[in-house]
Amino acid sequence: MSDQQQAEVIVVGAGPTGLLLAGDLAEAGIAVTVLEKRGKDLSNLSRAFAVHARTIEVLDARGLADELFALGGNELGKLFLFGRVELDLTELPTRFPYLYSTPQYKMEQVLRDRALRAGVAILYDHKVTGLDQTAETATVHTDKGDYTGRYVIGTDGVNSAVRKAAGIPFPGEAVLESIMLADVKLSDPPPRSPVANGANGAFSFAADFGDGYWRVFAWNSHDQRPEDAPVEAEEISAAMRRAFGSDFGLHDPRWVSRFHSDERQAQTYRAQNVFLAGDAAHCHSPAGGQGMNTGLQDAANLSWKLAAVLRGADPALLDTYEAERHPVGKAVLRSSGTLVRVAASRSRTAQIVRTTAIAALMRLKPVMRHMAGEISGIAIHYGHEKGDHRLVGHRAEDVDLADGSRLYEALRGGRFVVLDSAGEDSSTAAHAFSAKPDGTAKVVRPDGYIGWAGPDDPAAIADYLAVHSGTR
Repeated sequence: MSDQQQAEVIVVGAGPTGLLLAGDLAEAGIAVTVLEKRGKDLSNLSRAFAVHARTIEVLDARGLADELFALGGNELGKLFLFGRVELDLTELPTRFPYLYSTPQYKMEQVLRDRALRAGVAILYDHKVTGLDQTAETATVHTDKGDYTGRYVIGTDGVNSAVRKAAGIPFPGEAVLESIMLADVKLSDPPPRSPVANGANGAFSFAADFGDGYWRVFAWNSHDQRPEDAPVEAEEISAAMRRAFGSDFGLHDPRWVSRFHSDERQAQTYRAQNVFLAGDAAHCHSPAGGQGMNTGLQDAANLSWKLAAVLRGADPALLDTYEAERHPVGKAVLRSSGTLVRVAASRSRTAQIVRTTAIAALMRLKPVMRHMAGEISGIAIHYGHEKGDHRLVGHRAEDVDLADGSRLYEALRGGRFVVLDSAGEDSSTAAHAFSAKPDGTAKVVRPDGYIGWAGPDDPAAIADYLAVHSGTR
């Protein structure tokens, strides 16, 4: 076999999740091959458009946030729902207190360029036909040959060939049929963005990309068409007029699509040496724009653990991927499903009660903060073992460091950061001191979550790094 066919990790799927994962592994010195069924020049026509605050932090920890911003997009500080409901993101405890609206292909461009710079082999026109495993390896069979790795990661979408070949069930149900997506121009756009509403048996959402185009998705219970039926501009306009009372002068669509919305989650994210991430592991409605973000955060969680185990860390570390990310996927299914069901309600009375109740709740600051934190990903945290410090499993806020840099800059390169400890440095961790230390030493994992915390104890920190990074 060639080096590409005999890599340490085989990633199937060159969407955002697979590209981030592959880039992380390659930067850690792991040999990675990515297999993609699309042709090299075939665009990934996807419904993703929203980059939430936590995902921007993930990019920032890799030096990629500014690259994405340079390609253009729009900072949206509030979400406007159901006419009277405002979800304020501007008070999130992050350097990026907003939703960044930009087409998915720009995210893919940034992540693909970074992966290629790191030496990832991306092979297009490869259709997966099967999968075999031994105790130590997994082999992906394709129509172009076989590819073997220590681990195989399925990031190949809702219809994942890897998931099916690994025999992992994907239970769930279809929620809505004939949802339309489009990037369009609006001659009389709404004064605020993004906006969403449901009325008269229809719902619609519109978000400004900042380049003259708006991302629109719409559903009309009065006009349900087969999934393979062409999407017509008037069809979208009719749904928007029902939902908003106006189509805002919709014209010049540059891209249209139709899909059905499922709510499904893989029963397990791992089958021996095979892992699932992104839409291969979970799918849900586009409400809240959390799909791509959840997948990218899956990748950030899994990549450092794979790299550590391949360097000699405790293999049990890989079991924490599902333990941490499966509950997150379940929560996203629940929240996005609730939002789309509320929006799609056909009862006028239910719509009035819905809007009044949600508006009242959102005036309560704790409720507002909770919802903003959940949708943005800033509030996501993982469990910890009995006896661990209360900070373990929580996101590490990007703090200023004593040398004038920032914590998330210190994380770049996939490093652990030992914060506010006087212990010796190690080959896999950067030691840093906060500009305003709080008296607690911390080990920040490469994905930006706190792995260890407590009074400064260099021996305990060294033990944590030995187990979780593979070296002292």
